[in-house]
Amino acid sequence: LVFERTVGDTGKLRTVIVVDQIKRAVRFFGSTAGEGGWRVCIVDSAEDLNREGANALLKNLEEPPPRSLLLVVSHAPGRLLPTIRSRCRRLALHPLDAPDIISAAADALGIDRNSGVLRAAAALADGNVAKAIALCDEEVLALRTRLIGLLDALPGTDPQALHAVGDTIARDEDALATFVDTVQSWIAARMIEFKDTRQLARVAEASAKFSRAVTEADIFNLDRKPLVFSAFSLLAEAQRG
Repeated sequence: LVFERTVGDTGKLRTVIVVDQIKRAVRFFGSTAGEGGWRVCIVDSAEDLNREGANALLKNLEEPPPRSLLLVVSHAPGRLLPTIRSRCRRLALHPLDAPDIISAAADALGIDRNSGVLRAAAALADGNVAKAIALCDEEVLALRTRLIGLLDALPGTDPQALHAVGDTIARDEDALATFVDTVQSWIAARMIEFKDTRQLARVAEASAKFSRAVTEADIFNLDRKPLVFSAFSLLAEAQRG
């Protein structure tokens, strides 16, 4: 059983794993494993769970049935509920190097490994083949590149550029997903770099507030454009300290 973001009624990929998906685990673990083997459930990834989904997952982690295995993928373990982290055994997986990303993505897409777009995508993919494949769309790649530039300029902000990004994600669900993923990846990278615990705490709090804003925008179908200004305001404040 695999839990991941699915396509919603609008035909667009959801920004979160909804709680109804996680509830399927109750029936899944209550069934008999085929041929007496193991029942395996994969959550990919935990960052895509909304609060209700995380709480539902916790119930399965607290009392896992015999011969059951839950694999919880997380790109930023520090953002998970402490109760979830404490019930899991951690297995660290390191990002792939750029040449491996290029090779795997080129084979999957059937394109030349010397493609300029592919190489640019691999450089921004955080060691993730699936992300590199997605970034081979030139519009997605351009948006991610623009966002990283704006994020790296914090605590300074460019209101005109943020308005442009807001207009883009307001009309395009795929652009929204790219925006959320880019911000979350940037935050995760900064949290690894920071040594000052106070600064780390400020960025972690900003990250939590941003995740809540994304979830609320999805649940209540709110205007997406304010998410851009909210994210950059929160992160700029955290950077200033």
